Amino acid sequence: MNTTARAWFITGTDTEIGKTHVACALLHAARRAGLTAFAMKPVAAGADEIDGQRLNEDTARLIAAGSEPLEPAEVTPYCLRSAIAPHIVAHDEGVTFDFARIAHRLDALRARADVVLVEGAGGLLVPLDEARDFADLARHLDLPVILVVGMRLGCINHALLTCEAIATRGLHFAGWVANRVEPYMARFDENLATLEARIRAPLLGVVPHGDPAEPVALRLPD
Repeated sequence: MNTTARAWFITGTDTEIGKTHVACALLHAARRAGLTAFAMKPVAAGADEIDGQRLNEDTARLIAAGSEPLEPAEVTPYCLRSAIAPHIVAHDEGVTFDFARIAHRLDALRARADVVLVEGAGGLLVPLDEARDFADLARHLDLPVILVVGMRLGCINHALLTCEAIATRGLHFAGWVANRVEPYMARFDENLATLEARIRAPLLGVVPHGDPAEPVALRLPD
């Protein structure tokens, strides 16, 4: 068992900008390199009932992209019914997020893997309750951050604000990924160059619009 598996926290510049898409691509890249790789999405909002069990679509995609089948509860210990802000639906359902429980699940996966990715929901400062957000979770888990930038109009401001939040919260910024959420974004190359010049972390790759199972030029942080 590898009890010192590398792990990263994946956040994004917004919701629906491809965190799961990129996480799957990173899992495939790790597996092509001969590594055992799993991913978690500790908190997921929006689920279907299947055989009496809640299953989130992103959770199912992460399980499918990993090295071995996992139970949904191993990947997502908190699966909420409604696809709205986690702190709101958690309040409605009487759920309190236990960071220690999430850390325990992460440790269990790290004991079985070489690489584990932990995906947040929405952006870095999305609340989890009245006092805590996903930045607090990343800090509790002591994980370096990978930022997914959804490449579309407005992404420069969103990306740089998130970079400031990473620094302000004292998190280690391991790298970022440019995800082409808009395949025909105007002046893509110039926007990418601006981000490369201003983000003080390595660009890990550019993910094309399409199936993350396809090989892409993407790497894990050093």
